[in-house]
Amino acid sequence: MVLASNFRNGVISLLKLPPASQTETGSPARCWTRFSTSSAPVNTGRKSVCHDPRGMAPHDPMIERRLLLGGVATLLAACSPEANSANQIPAPEVPPAYVPVSGQSFERFLDGVRADARRAGISDTTLNQSFAGLKPNQRVIELDRRQAEGGMQWEDYRDRIMLTPTRIQNGRRLMAENTDLLRRIEARYQVAPSVIVAIWGVETNYGGNTGGFGVVEALATLAWEGRRAAYFRNELISALRILNDRHTSADRMKGSWAGAMGQPQFMPSNFERLAVDFDGDGKRDIWDNRADALASIANYFQRHGWRPGEAWGREVRPPAGFSTSGADTETKRPLRDFARMGFRKPDGSPLPASDIETQIVLPSRGNGGQIFLGHHNLRVIRRYNTPVNYGLSVGLLSDRVA
Repeated sequence: MVLASNFRNGVISLLKLPPASQTETGSPARCWTRFSTSSAPVNTGRKSVCHDPRGMAPHDPMIERRLLLGGVATLLAACSPEANSANQIPAPEVPPAYVPVSGQSFERFLDGVRADARRAGISDTTLNQSFAGLKPNQRVIELDRRQAEGGMQWEDYRDRIMLTPTRIQNGRRLMAENTDLLRRIEARYQVAPSVIVAIWGVETNYGGNTGGFGVVEALATLAWEGRRAAYFRNELISALRILNDRHTSADRMKGSWAGAMGQPQFMPSNFERLAVDFDGDGKRDIWDNRADALASIANYFQRHGWRPGEAWGREVRPPAGFSTSGADTETKRPLRDFARMGFRKPDGSPLPASDIETQIVLPSRGNGGQIFLGHHNLRVIRRYNTPVNYGLSVGLLSDRVA
């Protein structure tokens, strides 16, 4: 997690180019609930979202974790003078009566989790400490059920949320301050430091906002509430294993309302698969250990096919007559083919005559002012979080902090 991000994945259409010798056929559109998570093993989540096969990112477990970015627009609106007017009369707060899908009491639900956890090798000491005084968190259920599709335009999302001057400035400073650490991480995982720092920046503001919900409480609430019970129950067992192995303590295991944890905002199952102990102290600490957190991001990218030395993509100036309404975002071709078709750098200079795999990418909800060519590594970025605007923003931020 983490941060909320719920921009639809569609990569609108593109110029229909003649068929290339090598193309990749998109899979049928997939739908899941975002922060959603469907029961599918993805780290993508929220509200009802359909994965457009024209998008560059495949269905992947990292994405199944996020808070909605649509909520950011609401947050911005809430900070306006009108929203904070002293003349407003607050409505009475009456907690809604949420009933779990199964109709099962929370206590009986926890009894079942205890039995599953014991079978998974989790000690009674860990279970007693983790479940002491545990109750459903009504706020978690509210946030899960209120998710709405984000409506922020690409330009606002880019400039007001992701690529603010402060985020760019802090990223450059932290790149400089952590040069030695980032070089050692790059040497081991072959992932560009600027991309690691960009993910760190957009996920948790460089570790400054990792979430304030107890992860066990949030996951237990969502698993009990029941709409995605199997997924969250598995994540809860993973979280208990992490505590049992003493990678962190229950009071430090904080995260998003959906259970995304630490500076990289990993779901517990992703922690188990991908978090690393980079400094060799015997713990994989993505909460308080910067080396472990950044190396875990790098490990994620390496495991999902990052190609060292390749760019993620670039903004381009399209040829005369280019129309987004008749566009082809599916076909992949060598970059040199796009150069021959008249695509150029934003300053009008020619594109490199390169064979790097390339396809056209359009921001979601953009005004047509920016066109991008994306490469394989953009698809890898979008394995972390699917929405196209997220992927483009991470790529652009990585360029600016490098």
